[in-house]
Amino acid sequence: MREFLGDQIPGIGFTVMKVRIKNSDSQKGKSGGYRLIYWISLPDLVILLDIYSKSEEQDIEIENIRQIIKRVELQPE
Repeated sequence: MREFLGDQIPGIGFTVMKVRIKNSDSQKGKSGGYRLIYWISLPDLVILLDIYSKSEEQDIEIENIRQIIKRVELQPE
């Protein structure tokens, strides 16, 4: 398997990764920065699921990630 940025989020049933990104406007480093959540749907298909500021939103719940994936899967091609 290829290497992808971030840490895999366990317990979802899909390969979903979370990347911590520094907010250059904040002095808190990555802990006060952004979170980018993406799904490795196929080896050559990566789908952005969510991006949010850690200072404005808590961690996204696993069930919310599953719901986003379901909506993506239902989209017509």
